[in-house]
Amino acid sequence: MRILGIDPGLAIVGWGVVESVGGRFYPVACGAVTTPAHTPVEDRLKTIYDDVTKLMDKYQPDALAIEELFFNNNRTTGITVAEARGIVLLCAAEHHLPVGEYTPMQVKQAVVGYGLAEKKQVIAMVTSLLKLPSPPKPDDTADALAIALCHAQNLGSARYRFETKGR
Repeated sequence: MRILGIDPGLAIVGWGVVESVGGRFYPVACGAVTTPAHTPVEDRLKTIYDDVTKLMDKYQPDALAIEELFFNNNRTTGITVAEARGIVLLCAAEHHLPVGEYTPMQVKQAVVGYGLAEKKQVIAMVTSLLKLPSPPKPDDTADALAIALCHAQNLGSARYRFETKGR
């Protein structure tokens, strides 16, 4: 199964494509969609839409995995992330992709084995699990790969199959 992992944001949308075959994970491609600061929000969202659509067309994923929205103290940032996340979900709907949504804690638990792991631990495990020659850059890309890995692991679990049955 080919999974497109997305770490949504307005300035940077990290993305990573992972192939899951028989419980093993293989990197396909990764990168980031970036939008320039001081550009109107609607233009930035259009860039995200266009670039994510191209990624889906190019890599033909079987599923999308995306980080659930997490509001911290900065609500303004949360709103723009929600807008970017909505654009990615629209792209998934247009491509008829099933979507898996995961909290940061779930992703850390799946990849590192500890839900309160630090970012550097996640990056190290993503690099190791995918046998990458160097850590993915920027960090948003490593996060996207971690989200894809989390989804791949959940797809193999009996609990996930039970929870999604009938959707």
